[in-house]
Amino acid sequence: MDSIVNKIAVSGIITIDPVDFLPKEEILVFDLKPFLFRELILKEKDFREALKNQDWEQYRDKTVAVTCSADAIIPMWAFMLVTSYLASVASDILFGDNEEAIRQSAIKSVDKLDLEEFRDQRLVLKGCGDRAVPADVYIALMKKLKPVVKSVMFGEPCSTVPVYKKK
Repeated sequence: MDSIVNKIAVSGIITIDPVDFLPKEEILVFDLKPFLFRELILKEKDFREALKNQDWEQYRDKTVAVTCSADAIIPMWAFMLVTSYLASVASDILFGDNEEAIRQSAIKSVDKLDLEEFRDQRLVLKGCGDRAVPADVYIALMKKLKPVVKSVMFGEPCSTVPVYKKK
């Protein structure tokens, strides 16, 4: 009786799950909207006073996304001032809403990827998972990996779409 051979397992193809690059921890959002007069206008004196009285400890060792959900013109210094307070407590500070912060955080993780383990390898970037992966992450992975890999495919090891093959 012939034994069943898992051809995928012995193929040497490395599977990378882009979900692994998404942040594991919750990202807290610091929204400037409640600090605005009538949620429309930034009054410098009131804004500075409110930030001074803000409980910053809730952001300790957290990733914080700084944004303003109000349709208001916010001077750049306001974001800088918030960042000056967060910098002493937060583990990371990103600009944008939660979705944008997830993308930025994931791309930072891709940038830290050690390429040596992928040199001249055949890769599959997983296409399905429990969490949605922003297209930015796939683009960042492709840019990072292409110079060193033999090939990149998209999908699942049993059903892939070829994306790149070194000539």
